[in-house]
Amino acid sequence: MSGFVEKPEPVQVPGLVHLHTGKVRELYQNEAGDLVMVASDRISAYDWVLPTEIPDKGRILTQLSLWWFDQLADLVPGHVLSTELPAGAPADWRGRTLVCKSLRMVPVECVARGYLTGSGLAEYNASRTVCGLALPEGLVDGSELPAPIFTPATKAAVGDHDENVSYEEVARQVGADTAARLRQATLAVYARGRDIARDRGILLADTKFEFGFDGDELVLADEVLTPDSSRFWPAEEWEPGRAQPSYDKQFVRDWLTSPASGWDRTAEQPPPALPDEVVEATRGKYVEAYERLTGVRWN
Repeated sequence: MSGFVEKPEPVQVPGLVHLHTGKVRELYQNEAGDLVMVASDRISAYDWVLPTEIPDKGRILTQLSLWWFDQLADLVPGHVLSTELPAGAPADWRGRTLVCKSLRMVPVECVARGYLTGSGLAEYNASRTVCGLALPEGLVDGSELPAPIFTPATKAAVGDHDENVSYEEVARQVGADTAARLRQATLAVYARGRDIARDRGILLADTKFEFGFDGDELVLADEVLTPDSSRFWPAEEWEPGRAQPSYDKQFVRDWLTSPASGWDRTAEQPPPALPDEVVEATRGKYVEAYERLTGVRWN
């Protein structure tokens, strides 16, 4: 069992129809048919949405995504139409709300990997492949790959794992032309993000994107190159052969799996609330990632 420890009730706003509660985002539709995305401060780990929020997290994700959409605009159009707060929306939505094009979403998580870790490492250790792509011998946790690879996954419901699939399976599901466009766009955006991050002392180990169609145009959607959708590593601490320090939920995962939490992942019991020091340390990582990438101080 997994999912929400405490599923929130969505805020009701006149003129907006609530569509979906995700791990982090609430999705609405306005009267013009546009999508309204609101990023909460919720955080998930080990397929659970935790009962404790991380202050400012939703705003950091939103503002960082907006910054990246600007950096990527010449490669692929983004889905953002406006950052204006909808009429009647609560003040807390300011800075965490995007009005976006309503797209025909492609049901594929478009993952790019430049380094070997996570589920890719587990598959590599078993078969020397990742999503069916053969890789050379001798790679370890944190190794840089000879070239970035496209390793798609199926999209899972809240509480379920995304499942890695082969490129051929994506082509079977969405068609060869769309699969090729997804792979090209994913690797192009990853390469741009990797280069920008590297210039700022951060390694982009892997990341996932979501795309949709506006007519025949492929559009980049959802969040982009944030600590929730990417593994960012401090370049100065990179050391292949071990787990790398990262700008994400590391403090949360470490505490949940420590004796201090008293939580047994295998017992199908919901995880406990996070202590204040874990909340503050995690918030600090999100802020640091934002500031190092954008060069703008968070306040």
